[in-house]
Amino acid sequence: MVEDVFSPEHTQGTARPTLWRHARLATLAEGAEGLALVDDGCILVRDGRIAYAGPEARLAAGAADGAEIVDCGDRWITPAFIDCHTHLVYGGNRALEFEMRLAGATYEEIARAGGGIVSSVSATNALSVEQLVEQSLPRLDTLLAEGASTVEIKSGYGLSIEGEMNMLRAARRLGQIRPVRILTSWLAAHATPPAYKGRNSDYIADVVLPGLTAAHAERLVDAVDGFCEGIAFSPDEIARVFDAAKALGLPVKLHAEQLSNLGGTRLAASYQALSADHLEYLSPADAKIMADAGTVAVLLPGAFYTLREKQLPPIAALRAAGARIALATDSNPGTSPLTSLLLTMNMGATLFGLTVEECLAGVTREAARALGLQAETGTLETGKSADFAVWSIERPAELVYRMGFNPLHSRVWKGQTILQGASA
Repeated sequence: MVEDVFSPEHTQGTARPTLWRHARLATLAEGAEGLALVDDGCILVRDGRIAYAGPEARLAAGAADGAEIVDCGDRWITPAFIDCHTHLVYGGNRALEFEMRLAGATYEEIARAGGGIVSSVSATNALSVEQLVEQSLPRLDTLLAEGASTVEIKSGYGLSIEGEMNMLRAARRLGQIRPVRILTSWLAAHATPPAYKGRNSDYIADVVLPGLTAAHAERLVDAVDGFCEGIAFSPDEIARVFDAAKALGLPVKLHAEQLSNLGGTRLAASYQALSADHLEYLSPADAKIMADAGTVAVLLPGAFYTLREKQLPPIAALRAAGARIALATDSNPGTSPLTSLLLTMNMGATLFGLTVEECLAGVTREAARALGLQAETGTLETGKSADFAVWSIERPAELVYRMGFNPLHSRVWKGQTILQGASA
């Protein structure tokens, strides 16, 4: 039984402001150059929001009068991390099929042995909401321990109306018992269950669309996602789902161009999607279309690594198009059993050739944009939620460079210091 360890009223801030001083800041401010670094910086917080972030010498006289003082000891502060693409809620794991693959088993052999997404669907549907919370909580806690403040969680392993809704109920519950901002995505168009094999249209009509309506009525859905691939759903099928999302006033996003180019990104852009994710087979022309639509490119190096892919996302084309690039764990039981944004950044740099600036922006400012939260969080700017991480490092590049090392000193969420890290 999972017990509450956090009460939402703790996030409302206090009457007394707090000043974090003697800090070096990577503000990642919108429109600024690079990481927008500040030496001898400070952050003033009132009522859970940033009242000032910048050089302490420019803090208005008297602005911090009566404030509680937190001496950061010349540590670095970045915006808190944001994981903008996860499948964090599920039952069981797929370690057995991982072991089978290492021993040479084919995808077909694993499927015949009960592996693949079918095994995750069975394991997920066998659990109650409370049990799903209990199994998912350690994964969430691992992300939080690395400085995350915001996590997106998708459905997609229920493949029935009640199963999908239970996943999102569990996601909402996680946001009630931990100090974290949880956003949810309806991903019933993730795969077709065996009973609907070869009948995608019927599955959409019977499960995806009525389930979305029911989940929206229960306030379980923040966005709508789909998997547009030859092994999943066609652009025309996804368009039906997106039309329903549009009618409900919900933003959309899409798994697209991971294994082939079906034009999913063009479809997503036509609906002004928040993001298109994976994108290994994205064309330069579609990168421009996506950038012009303001759709964020979310890259998922954990899946690329796990699947031993060879087709790299077109980083040069994305840069040339001016596309915004985010990074996420894609945490899921089969193709990316990853719960570390620090390692995700290292993979993004090492495997995809992203710069330190692109990696850090990708898990803060651009990840916020990929969730439609750029006005609320993701940078250290006046008026935004006071979500930030304090690090015991000498330079921001360490956050991308190191592997298997967590230099978090403390995590601040809505102005409250929630976690003191191992490096405190």
